[in-house]
Parts: sequence; structure tokens; C-alpha cells
Amino acid sequence: MDNFSTQIFKNQFLHPSQTLTTLNLCCSHLDDEGAKHLARALQTNTTLATLDLTDNKLSAEGAKHLASALQKNTALTTLNLTRNKIDAEGAKYLATTLYTNNTLEALNLHQNYIGAEGAKHLANTLQNNTTLSTLDLSSNNIRAEGAKHLAAILQNNTTLTTLNLAYTNIGAEGAKHLARALQTNTTLTTLYLRLNKIGPEGGKDMATALQTNTTLTALDLAHNDIGVEAAKHLARVLETNTTLVALDLPHNGIDAEAAKHFASVLQNNTALTTLNLGYNDIGDEGAKHLASGLKRNTFLRPSQTLKTLNLRSNYFGEAVTKRLAILASQRTFVFTSILGSFY
Repeated sequence: MDNFSTQIFKNQFLHPSQTLTTLNLCCSHLDDEGAKHLARALQTNTTLATLDLTDNKLSAEGAKHLASALQKNTALTTLNLTRNKIDAEGAKYLATTLYTNNTLEALNLHQNYIGAEGAKHLANTLQNNTTLSTLDLSSNNIRAEGAKHLAAILQNNTTLTTLNLAYTNIGAEGAKHLARALQTNTTLTTLYLRLNKIGPEGGKDMATALQTNTTLTALDLAHNDIGVEAAKHLARVLETNTTLVALDLPHNGIDAEAAKHFASVLQNNTALTTLNLGYNDIGDEGAKHLASGLKRNTFLRPSQTLKTLNLRSNYFGEAVTKRLAILASQRTFVFTSILGSFY
């Protein structure tokens, strides 16, 4: 977006007399100079609540301009900066703003370049910030070091409810830090950790966290290769956990033995509504265990317990496929769907 276009946009859309509440400038070629003009308009605007700047050309300088505006703006609640070029320095500018800004509730920095240092800046701010409830740092290489900084604030922060750290290369060590924080955190409800190579140890640590955590309702551990033993640990914990309602475990090497443990979960758990076991190695034997668990579930009610079971690409034979189909038809009030094909 050139300066001329930016000026027109500023005058027409963010003039104090306008009542615009949502503005989407995705893929607008907005650069740092354009962000400067946009920031000036934001300083006096009192109506815009949502600003989407996805897929633009903003670097640390652009983040600096926006951060400056947010120190004065009292209306914006959601800022999406997905797929820009914001690095640790840019994250620092935004973090500094969060010390004083008391209106922003959601910040999305998906697929930028903030790294561990940027995560540290944001974490330091969240120790005192009392309004930000959603933070998306997915596809930023924050590594275990960045996860450690975020875990430290999770022990005391009382406002953050959703944290997305998918594909951030935190590994088993990072998962360990986060798991420890979850044992004492009382506000986080949704945590995304897919594609982080947390492995068996990370999976076991997350299971341990769920033994004491009473607020987390959704956990995404897809594509982490946690393996059979960690999956069994998770299943055992879920037999008594009463808060988690959604668990995603695709691509984790879960076999028939682990599926047997999840069958017990399906039989006894009264909270879980969504279980995703797609793209594993459950096979016919594991599917039979799951079917038996569902059949023996004494808590099945029209508006309770399991609604969605995803068993996509677990390669079941024809007989097992028919058995699952019959079970699904008999329990139509239980399943929103059994997703995917059976082979």
C-alpha cells in the first residue's frame, strides 16, 4: 500500500467521525511507512475493535509504530499480525506497549520471527498485563528457552486463557516447563502444542500436569510422536480428569495397546466431548477396544460426554468398519460424526 492509498484509507476509514469496528487489510502490501500513517490514525480512533494486518511487509519498525499507537488507543481489542517480518525487536516494542495498554485482548503473531528473545519480552510483560487473554505465537522458533519464559509467567498470570505455541520447536524440555506451570495455573483453558517434537517424555509430562490442573479444557498434542507409553499415561489420567473436553492426538504412534487404555477413558470419563486419534496405528484390535469402551459407557446421554471421535486413517478392516458404523448409528445422539474413512 503506497502512501497516497494509506492517506486515503486513513481519512476515509479511521477518521474520528467514522464508526468502523473491524478492518481487514490482509495482503495489502502494507509496509513500515504505511504502518506509520495507520498508527497515527489509530491514536485518535475510538471505534475500531479488530484490525487484521495478515500477510503484509511489517518489520520491527512497523511494529514500533503500531505499538506507539496502542499506548494511546483505547478501543482496539484484537490485533492480527500473522505472517509479517516482525523479529525480537518488534516483539519488544509490542511488549512494552502491553505494560500500559489495558484494552487489547488478543494478539496474533503467527509465523513471524520473534524467536526466544521475543517470547521473553512478551512473557515479561504478561506478568503485569491484566487484559490480554489470547496469545498466538505459533510458527515462531521460540524453542525451549522461549517456552521456559512463558511457563514462568503462567504460574502467576490470571488473564491468559488461550496460548498457541504450535510449531515453535519447544521440544521435550519446553513441554516440561509448560507442564510444570500447568500444575499451578488456574486460568489457561486452551493450549496448542502440535508439531513440537515433544516426544514420549513431553507427553508424559503433560499427562502429569493434567493430574492436578483443573482449568484446561482443550489440549492439542498432534504431530508430536509421544508414542505408546505416553499415550497410556494420558489415558490413565483422563479416567479421572473432569475438565478436559477436547484432546487432539493425531500422528503420535498410538497403537492397539494404547487404544485399549483409551477405551477405558470412553467408558468412564464424563467430561471429554472430542477425541482425535486420527492418523495413528490403532488397527482392528484397537478399534475393537474403543468400540467396547463406547458400548459400555454408562454415562451416555443426549447432551453429555463424547460427541466427536476422529479415527481417520487408522486402517480398519471391513468387519471392524461395519461394527463401528453400527455403533455410531445406535448412538446417534453421542456422535456428531466419526470423521474419515475406514479401510
